Amino acid sequence: MLSLIYDSNKVSNFNFTGKKEGWKNSVLMKKKCSFYFQGMVYTPNGLESTCNTVIKWMKFAWSLSYWTSPVLLPIMYRRGFFTREGAIYLIEYASIAGLVLCFSYWLRGLGRYNNPDYVAFVAILHNAQENFTLQNKALLSRYDFDFFAWPVEYSWAEGQRGDGSKPKIQVPKRTRSFADSFTRIPCDVISYIGAHTFGRRMVYPGATGLMNALVSPMLMEGRKKLVEERQGIRTKLLSEDLNEIDTMFVDRRHTSSINGQTLVVTSEGNAGFYEIGCACTPLEAGYSVLGWNHPGFAGSTGVPLPDSEQNAVDVVMQFAINKLGFQPDQIVLFAWSIGGYTATWAAMNYPDVKAVVLDATFDDLTPLAVAKMPESWQGLIRNTVRQYMHLNIAEQLCQYPGPILIIRRSKDEIITTKEPGHIGSNRGNDLLVKLLQHRYPKVVDESTLSTFRLWLELAREDQIQLMSQYDIDDDYCTSLFRSHIAEHSESYPMQIGDGMNVELKIQLTLFLASKYMDDFDATHCTPLPALYFRMPWKITF
Repeated sequence: MLSLIYDSNKVSNFNFTGKKEGWKNSVLMKKKCSFYFQGMVYTPNGLESTCNTVIKWMKFAWSLSYWTSPVLLPIMYRRGFFTREGAIYLIEYASIAGLVLCFSYWLRGLGRYNNPDYVAFVAILHNAQENFTLQNKALLSRYDFDFFAWPVEYSWAEGQRGDGSKPKIQVPKRTRSFADSFTRIPCDVISYIGAHTFGRRMVYPGATGLMNALVSPMLMEGRKKLVEERQGIRTKLLSEDLNEIDTMFVDRRHTSSINGQTLVVTSEGNAGFYEIGCACTPLEAGYSVLGWNHPGFAGSTGVPLPDSEQNAVDVVMQFAINKLGFQPDQIVLFAWSIGGYTATWAAMNYPDVKAVVLDATFDDLTPLAVAKMPESWQGLIRNTVRQYMHLNIAEQLCQYPGPILIIRRSKDEIITTKEPGHIGSNRGNDLLVKLLQHRYPKVVDESTLSTFRLWLELAREDQIQLMSQYDIDDDYCTSLFRSHIAEHSESYPMQIGDGMNVELKIQLTLFLASKYMDDFDATHCTPLPALYFRMPWKITF
């Protein structure tokens, strides 16, 4: 469906071309188009508007019936709807509803056919589908419409991974014996059903129809601002599993911004969208930004399961490197919340990227899922998450050798395992601990862990006081790392700390913690100010 027509004077000129795809469906009858011309909101005529209302309410009724089916089906059974007479009644009712829906679609198509604005849009869309040139893309980009009709401009098959020459890196999965697998079949069946019904919707509510419908007006307004005010370029990518990924690119390379040569690839949270999500932070800081929506979110198709998430961010990275022209060392991966999974997977598979910045991110989904559910469900929840929603962020992050910054929300109420805002149970702490234990195993060990945990439980002022008690000197600590790197290497895990006394190792541990983590005094969903978005610490010579 067409909603908006953008101001043609504010739409960006494009410096890359896409790939032609066939036009599969008639826009006249299938979807809505929301356009702007010189900032104009598309206004459907009376016939189209009436039919849109009928179609919308019928879809809502179907969705409501689907989600309330566990309650409706027993009621229908008790009232005799599953008898022969009841079945006949249901078939008659469904037939009438189907005819009304089909007739509404036909009448809506007729209304659009008699709307000059819509006819002009369809002509431009058809030309773009037939021959997706720069000129046709520029014309099509003036419109905001249902993304299914937008041509695919970049496919995973065009990238380096398309020929299989560079296999994807994965963290090894835990294996089970045959006997253990056999005895767990009933539990695995329940886990599979739970994960693929309500489970993934709880983990990724942004992929539900209800959430997409609620935020649709805000997403439309967000895209309008990105296109008209920041000259954003919207592009459809095709992932390896044939999901269509909705992206938005804002190019700052030709501006006066000193950060414009760096591309920030963002990964949103479980109810975040690039139109209104964390992409705003690097944009405010003057970086070039490539935002994308998870599978099933807004214009992206598919289901947000781990494999599809990996394929989505993989094609986004290929697009950034092969089509937009950024080298890996010009790319920063920035993620908020659950977006840390895709960001760390990308970092693991593209280890030459410039840096990784993680905001309000956790180490592993399992402890959070277990903490939010009844205690009697712990075994089932643990099995379900491990088998089908295993978001092992810390394990993936440890495979990345570059600079990392973790931003912790001191009042975070979402990724804590105790009461909301309990900073000591913030799983961002565990992410930092696991990272430093991997990178500096001789420093962050049993002798320093208790002091490290104490530091993590303190407010920023108290952290500074604790560090002053241990007389931590930044210059001295930095010199120790420089000496070690000069004598050995900067590869991880580093063996620095071997033979050091406990007090010096505590000094180095707290020094590292203060460099790898920043505190933001806010709740989970508070937008991150651009001031907090910085390049991570690293040893310089």
